[in-house]
Amino acid sequence: MQILRKASEVTPDELRVLYAYPDGGPHVRANMIASIDGAAGLEGRSGDLGADGDRRIYRLLRALSDVVVVGAHTAITEGYRQPDGPALAIVSRSLQIPVDYAPLSHPRTLVLTCSTAPPQRRQALTRAGATLVDCGADTVDPRAVIAECARRAWPAILLEGGPRLLGSFVAADALDELCLTTSPVIVGGTATRPVHVDAEAAHPLRCAHLLGDDDGYLYARWVRTRDQSGDETHNTTRVPR
Repeated sequence: MQILRKASEVTPDELRVLYAYPDGGPHVRANMIASIDGAAGLEGRSGDLGADGDRRIYRLLRALSDVVVVGAHTAITEGYRQPDGPALAIVSRSLQIPVDYAPLSHPRTLVLTCSTAPPQRRQALTRAGATLVDCGADTVDPRAVIAECARRAWPAILLEGGPRLLGSFVAADALDELCLTTSPVIVGGTATRPVHVDAEAAHPLRCAHLLGDDDGYLYARWVRTRDQSGDETHNTTRVPR
């Protein structure tokens, strides 16, 4: 593990090496930001916690990925636009997406939903030019999302939230790593955490590297723990009450 280094002292090539996707099959990386006290956003927007250093990491992670997977609420709230790099996969069980939402009709945009999604909303989005793919029956199954990305030759998967979508990947044991920016502010209040999982359980990760900058931000890359043989561990441990 590489302990704290100043991000400004890391060259672009070194940064790409630090965040390179591993070779092989599909790999799910999440990128999130949180305040010191664990808030996932300020007044409902995660982008308001960021600064130049965070945006540098954000742009790099996007450049390294094949597809960005994001919940519909997050995509709309954060103002996601038509993809100009990786493909965009918008996850929505209810399909409550405005028909005039610009990325819908882009040829590299998918809407990942479930077979029980409201038929009227399905028809409306399809008429608007959206490409819908069912990834489950009653809910969107993270494993089916990964399989669909692999089928389309998008192995480098970047998950950008929101917290419930990220939580579903954690609960399904389908998350390979988390890149977490810590913003040097305390938010207080009842802000959402970066990961929302209904059932309490410990999901072990290890810190692959930790960077910092002059603005006080920390950039950590957390990856699956490995056992002594080098194999990834996929077990979870319930937190005792």
